[in-house]
Amino acid sequence: MDSFQIFGLQVLLGFVIYGLIARWYLAPRLATLPLREALVPLLFLHTFRHLGLVFQVPTVAGVSLPPSFARPAAYGDLVAALLALLSIVALRGRWRATLSLVWLFNIWGTLDFANAYYHGYQFKVPLLLGSAWYIPTFLVPALIVTHVMMFTMLVKHPR
Repeated sequence: MDSFQIFGLQVLLGFVIYGLIARWYLAPRLATLPLREALVPLLFLHTFRHLGLVFQVPTVAGVSLPPSFARPAAYGDLVAALLALLSIVALRGRWRATLSLVWLFNIWGTLDFANAYYHGYQFKVPLLLGSAWYIPTFLVPALIVTHVMMFTMLVKHPR
């Protein structure tokens, strides 16, 4: 297998494994909680998206990583992390527009990943990631699975 195939396989397996964890362990436990409480642990995972800023650090992400990929990926993740943190504060504080904020975070975060995967494929980024390889192969599948879980919760229990 070449590097690009290994990357694809690792991402696919990440989705399968995190999907099973979510279905068998997380979803049943979170289903017993009120919506506002069930969303918090899922959002906490996304507060670590500030790690995406390493795409701006050449010694970590690789010196040949295209800036047209690195900047939007890094700062899109930072915005998502801050929106997740704000959503947690809003949920815990029972702010009036809390669920709208969670929707905003979830839409932003999902579109940020879609953009990163699209441009990552376009620029063959997996071959240029350096040690940041583990972000899209290990962390991102877990985060996307939690986005799907949050969308499901928000649609099934809008209030």
